[in-house]
Amino acid sequence: MKMVGRQLKAARQAAGHTQAQLAALVQVDDETIASVEQGRRTLQLDLAESLDELLDTKGVLAAGAANMPEADQFPLWAEEYMRQEREATTISWYDALVVPGILQTEEYARAVFRERVPAYDEDEIETRTAARTARRDILRRKKPPTLSFVVWEPVLHLRIGEPRVRREQLRQLLTFAELPCLSLQFIPLDSPSHGGLAGPFALLETPDHQHLAYTETQRGSQLVADPNEVSRLARKYAMLRTQDLTTQQSTGLLTRLLGEL
Repeated sequence: MKMVGRQLKAARQAAGHTQAQLAALVQVDDETIASVEQGRRTLQLDLAESLDELLDTKGVLAAGAANMPEADQFPLWAEEYMRQEREATTISWYDALVVPGILQTEEYARAVFRERVPAYDEDEIETRTAARTARRDILRRKKPPTLSFVVWEPVLHLRIGEPRVRREQLRQLLTFAELPCLSLQFIPLDSPSHGGLAGPFALLETPDHQHLAYTETQRGSQLVADPNEVSRLARKYAMLRTQDLTTQQSTGLLTRLLGEL
């Protein structure tokens, strides 16, 4: 990915274009060109072909984009997902273990990190808590992303943190559920079907309409760019949306559980 980025930068400079000028010519955001040149974003084949024609690079960029090693397309780090998350236009998230990170209160996030084995020290807990709560900044963007969350009901019954922490978390979920850009739904305990038993995942769409997926396991995380794999998870998410409560029923569930605490 970095090699293709260096090739693009050299070709752009040889042609006498700034990043902004080149972005305007191929009708993408300035950040897209900058990210590709810095090796932070995969050069998509259609964009590579347009750049080859414009910069007279005789198919070099398209060849690099088409033959990029799969393992090099994205670093398998949560940090890369969070960078993509900050820029995303849509995010769809399924979770069955904890409240989705973007929706967590500070105290709930801290309680989650305290459950980690092997344990984090207090400095690491505070650093990670601050980073997680900062992700809510996307909700304050001038044009926030369209957000959809599907969560399995047992998450709401887990005794993560003290009762005060759980009450605060439920109140925050009710507040978020009122946002026009966000939908929050729960798969009930008595649902006869459940399409998400293989574990949590997230889907997102970038400003240049690339579709990505993100998964986490006990052994690490993975940002998925392969269209076939992203499609498979998108179909799974669509199935989950047919198995959950409506947004109104989900709000009612939150209200009932809050009254029981």
